Amino acid sequence: PSLPPQFSGLLGTVYRRGNLSFTRDGNSLVSPVGNRISLFDLKNNKCETLPLATRLNIVCVGLSPDGSLAILIDEEGAALLVSLIGKCVIHQFYFHKPVHSVSFSPDGKKFVITKDNLAYLYHAPGKKREFNAFVLDKTYYGPYDETTCIDWTDDSKCFAVGSKDMSTWVFGAERWANLIYYSLGGHKDVIVACFFEENSLDLYTISQDAALCVWQCDTELGGLKPMPPKEAAKEKSAGEDDEELLEEPKGEEIHGKANPSEQEARGKVKYSRVAKYFFNKEGDFNNLTSAAYHKKTHLLVTGFASGVFHLHELPDFNLIHSLSISDQRIASISINCTGDWIAFGCSGLGQLLVWEWQSESYVLKQQGHFNSMVSLAYSPDGQYIVSGGEDGKVKVWNTSSSFCFVTFTEHTSGVTAVTFTSTGYVVLSASLDGTVRAFDLHRYRNFRTFTSPRPSQFSCLAVDSSGEIVSAGSQDSFEIFIWSMQSGRLLDVLSGHEGPISSLSFNPMKCVLASASWDKTVKLWDMLDSWRTKETLIMNSDVLVVAFRPDGKELAVAALNGQITFWDHENAVQTGSIEGRHDLQMGRKELDKITAKQAAKGKSFTTLCYSADGQSILAGGLSKFVCIYNVKEQILMKKFEISCNYSLDAMEEYLDRRKMTEFGSLALIDEGGGGDDGVAIPLPGVKRGDMSYRHFKPEIRVTCVRFSPTGRSWAATTTEGLLIYSLDSGLIFDPFELDIDVTPSNIHKTLRQKEYTMAIIMAFKLNEKKLIQEVIEAVPSSEVDVVCSSLPDLYVEKLLEFLASAFEISCHLEFYLIWAHKLLMLHGQKLKTRSVKLLPVIQFLQKSIQRHFEDVSKLCEWNIYNIKYALAISQQRGVKRLAEEAPADEEELDSDSDYLM
Repeated sequence: PSLPPQFSGLLGTVYRRGNLSFTRDGNSLVSPVGNRISLFDLKNNKCETLPLATRLNIVCVGLSPDGSLAILIDEEGAALLVSLIGKCVIHQFYFHKPVHSVSFSPDGKKFVITKDNLAYLYHAPGKKREFNAFVLDKTYYGPYDETTCIDWTDDSKCFAVGSKDMSTWVFGAERWANLIYYSLGGHKDVIVACFFEENSLDLYTISQDAALCVWQCDTELGGLKPMPPKEAAKEKSAGEDDEELLEEPKGEEIHGKANPSEQEARGKVKYSRVAKYFFNKEGDFNNLTSAAYHKKTHLLVTGFASGVFHLHELPDFNLIHSLSISDQRIASISINCTGDWIAFGCSGLGQLLVWEWQSESYVLKQQGHFNSMVSLAYSPDGQYIVSGGEDGKVKVWNTSSSFCFVTFTEHTSGVTAVTFTSTGYVVLSASLDGTVRAFDLHRYRNFRTFTSPRPSQFSCLAVDSSGEIVSAGSQDSFEIFIWSMQSGRLLDVLSGHEGPISSLSFNPMKCVLASASWDKTVKLWDMLDSWRTKETLIMNSDVLVVAFRPDGKELAVAALNGQITFWDHENAVQTGSIEGRHDLQMGRKELDKITAKQAAKGKSFTTLCYSADGQSILAGGLSKFVCIYNVKEQILMKKFEISCNYSLDAMEEYLDRRKMTEFGSLALIDEGGGGDDGVAIPLPGVKRGDMSYRHFKPEIRVTCVRFSPTGRSWAATTTEGLLIYSLDSGLIFDPFELDIDVTPSNIHKTLRQKEYTMAIIMAFKLNEKKLIQEVIEAVPSSEVDVVCSSLPDLYVEKLLEFLASAFEISCHLEFYLIWAHKLLMLHGQKLKTRSVKLLPVIQFLQKSIQRHFEDVSKLCEWNIYNIKYALAISQQRGVKRLAEEAPADEEELDSDSDYLM
């Protein structure tokens, strides 16, 4: 591809950790996914991941009240100020320490962050022009332990802060003469959430041991008195004396008092506890983990560690619902502005649910693979992606909406390989549980299960171009099993390899199967000649992966020594090789004893894939990079950094000296290891972080890469999720055979003279999308036939490509269908001769038409049903009318008018 692909989406992961938040209109949900954020548009059923990322995993997100800005804060306290309209980073800031929560004031002028045992009030960015976007206003002291939550009053005058020391503090955003800051107690555990009542200083506090305290305030919001200017100035100057000596500016310092004296409290705002309620104490409900409150409807939603959630009406504490969504801890809850939809996030399973509580139905229910993804495959038209994970699940995703619409859970062990058949309606998956399963995408069921005579763990899978022959390679018996899709019977067992089978690939054009093994050979088996070994290619090292070019004329092989070799398999001749070891560029793991450069010498590519046109090859492995090579020139064209998330292991090239002590790396210290049963003993042979540790970093790796058949995008399964990169459709001036006469004014002049073919050719030479669209839409539908027949062959291809992309966004469906139909009818034979080169374009066109077909057919079926229903009712009324017909003329008139109504 001429343009480098850009990051366009993240599938396979819908929520990791952090707080969920609804946008201002209540129709979209912002969900943190690792170090990125995804926007779920619940009205249009779409999801997009913003093309920006923090250095580490996101811990909290704050949305501005007008919905235009978001503050993303990561594990170390580094913040990004993001525009949700322009989808770009505006400002970066470092808070120096981990931040627990962030919240904008309802008027959008201030925001509060809590870190350690302090609360910091900042001026919100964008309200006035300033050099620094984050200007500190005040620092609030009070709690003894870490702060956990924030809530604002409706008029932005005060905010409440909850703490781990079981107390809640009410602070003023400005100094109020009659508000002194003291703590509200009454709880016996960590404060999880605190909420103000609507337009009031009355407060609800909720603690982890499932207790709710209701606090009543003796003062209305309007009763807060501003501090006289003299006293305010005196307090301000006292706080600023020692500011120069501090590393971090503190702004105006405000100290709360745990136990104010009676004299201080006289005439000031008083809080009294009017009620204390306990949630259901049965089972482990009492470990309350998250809560949200909707002020207008007085709806309180609480989530528990057991996956149960309650809906209560406050202040009477009436239980509306009590339901369970899973058996995992509910990490975050959010309610939209109308109070209809409630979003739940479970970080254990990576679940995201949006529930409409009044109708008791799901608006959205998505879950990623909660373990690593291992493999993926595109459907033949590029509309769907299937992914298989170590959790034994097979999921099918829609590439245009980024949603998973079906999950198959029949496998009882990790899925190692997945693929589509050539029709696109059957998904095949191989697993370590000793089965290969076929799933039907019409009825969503497992209709075939292929097994071997003796149980074997299947490591790879391939299906031939007809979709009739299924093959799978075994890890333990070194054999390849061949089944018939039609009958489900085992046709043959191919033996000959002397090591585990690592990869299988069918030639797209011929009945030839290539198998790669750790015995340093690639064998080619002829399907039509009783499965005889046609050829054995000898390699220098263990073979990890093998892939055929889309036209079937070349074979690419990646071996353990980091080399990619290219073979003319007809003549068993090597045509080229790429030394890829140094391009992988391994990162150094926290516990590695050797440098990244030394570690890279033993690394290799574990996944390969040809681009749709066969000119480039995509390769990935145990590294954060994916490389694209030009096959003919055998050079590296581009290297993609899949992730910049330092919460993953093997990301840094050099050791961080700050993490080194005289006894070795800080990563060796198992946090919380001595808490329960002393020191954890590491398990031998564990690859992905030591499972016996309480905390481990997942290692960055690319397990599978695949190019879309449309040639417009490619996808990779990584530790972060399923990443999609597509060709950027931004404005790039890319003219084609341009000469001096081709200008927009000349094109418009040619159009006015009704020389349509000439105008189209000129528009394609200038290659501006808007202009091409204008010219094509100016052609009358009666002239389309004539214009298509007179177009030169080169422009037929360009027009087909334009039609495919126009279908995705245009509403002129019939008009563009006429164009596509005429082009294919008139130039079909010529296009067939160049079918291999044109296949991606044709598949792109097919994908666009198929999507419209599905949408329109659903609409038509619904309309037909409605018409039938209306007819049935009218016939019923007609029969009833005839039965009740009376001889009198007046009665007849009455019944007629009834019938019409």
